[in-house]
Amino acid sequence: MKEEIVSAEQAASFPKSLSEVAPPSAAASRATGAVVAAVSSRMGYVRWSICALLFFATTINYVDRQVIGILSKDLQTAFRWSEIDYGNIVAAFNAAYALGLLLAGRLIDRFGTKIGYTVALTVWSFAAMSHALARSAFGFGVARATLGLGEAGNFPAAIKTVAEWFPKKERALATGIFNAGSNVGAIVAPLTVPWIALHYGWQWAFILTGAIGLLWLAFWIPLYSHPEAHRRLTKPELDHIQSDPADAAGAKTPWVRLIPHRQTSAFAIGKYLTDPIWWFYLYWIPNFLRQNHGLDLSTIGLPLIAIYVVADVGSIGGGWLSSTFIKRGWTINRARKTAMLICALAVTPIMFASNVKSLWLAVGLVGLAAAAHQGFSANIFTTVSDMFPRRAVGSVVGIGGMAGAFNGATMAVIVGYILEVTHGNYKIPFIIAGLAYLIALLIIHLLVPRIEPIGDMESVAAKPFSIGTIVGFGFVGSVFGSFAGWAVGLLSRVSGSSLLKYMAIGALIGVGTGIISGMVITSSTSKPQSV
Repeated sequence: MKEEIVSAEQAASFPKSLSEVAPPSAAASRATGAVVAAVSSRMGYVRWSICALLFFATTINYVDRQVIGILSKDLQTAFRWSEIDYGNIVAAFNAAYALGLLLAGRLIDRFGTKIGYTVALTVWSFAAMSHALARSAFGFGVARATLGLGEAGNFPAAIKTVAEWFPKKERALATGIFNAGSNVGAIVAPLTVPWIALHYGWQWAFILTGAIGLLWLAFWIPLYSHPEAHRRLTKPELDHIQSDPADAAGAKTPWVRLIPHRQTSAFAIGKYLTDPIWWFYLYWIPNFLRQNHGLDLSTIGLPLIAIYVVADVGSIGGGWLSSTFIKRGWTINRARKTAMLICALAVTPIMFASNVKSLWLAVGLVGLAAAAHQGFSANIFTTVSDMFPRRAVGSVVGIGGMAGAFNGATMAVIVGYILEVTHGNYKIPFIIAGLAYLIALLIIHLLVPRIEPIGDMESVAAKPFSIGTIVGFGFVGSVFGSFAGWAVGLLSRVSGSSLLKYMAIGALIGVGTGIISGMVITSSTSKPQSV
């Protein structure tokens, strides 16, 4: 098992919360823009041009991953996919994305951001275009898996680039700017993909959107270099970039020292339960709107744009809500959990979305749920920096991201099976979506009754029979076990309920293996830590 996903330098560059990386309000944008302009006019703008490149790369990242969701109904008709086939295609992306997260940070640290980003963009651009050559569910699955491996490099590379090019006081703003590309990409895709498919065919939708990444490389390769080697960078701007004291040398935190902490399990399980809901919206909501409300490629764009615009509001509002509570004197524990509870309750109306006859009422319910997801996500990410020292934040976030992506694959298989046996009835998937956040918050509260700094992580020995060890290693084992079961099931050419049985058996074996391994690891650990 990889010990960490990102380096200590990358961990130090993570923003405190997603509320810091969400797109700013109009007033805030004008204010920060004025500050940036005033400061940059004295020293140069090169670092902001690098940030612009990160923004466009992230936009392309989200456009490329969303194409298949918009075209799914047409592709299912053309290639006679079952819902189970489509679920496995979606699962292939998520599983490969999760595996890619295990490798991306280390590889980018090893070879640098210029080479790392170049390789990632090249892989995912050609993978996106290769969908045009696919003629079977298996072919699309291979293309999606390759796309997932490539796209996994985007955020580690972008975060490391920000750490290299910006002082700490500007990193949250720079991260917010490039992360806004994910929201822009989610809006650009429904604006462009249907038009391309209607006028030139579905193949060109994949080819043209994929080729944009190669166009981006034509700017990245000649324009990017490390600040010390950049020819256009002035000395005042270089001094500004390097104005922070050097980071104190600290040991990298291995996964085996993080997993026994109940706080790690709380975050990872929360991501495991809620991240797949966002993937469900991304890949199945276009099909749901077309099937239940009679939309086609020419009319699907506006409802999808409305959903993601509302989701942007939730991304900002969720972080603002808990911050407001804290400013009023609430404890961090009360503020974060209250904000998450409000968001979790706001998701629940989506359970009725499958019964709604009005298109825009359905769009409103999905948009509200998507906004609440973003607000919940903003706060659950913040809990990591609330509880863990900076050197461990990146690795804990990586563990949670890996868990969420792997369960995204599981969720895809489950949704595909449910829709197949119910002939396209979305009631059960929406019920799952409506309850997931409340269940996640309950588990988080049970594992971490009070959100507070855990102190010296290495002050006391991890106990083999502690709740942290059993839950942490058992959970990680179940995640990898269910993935192994899915892979074995596909190789054995089973599908539907048989594939779900393989995944369930793999998860059970993984739980047992994980707990036993955790007990052995913690009992043989010589250096103490807290749980």
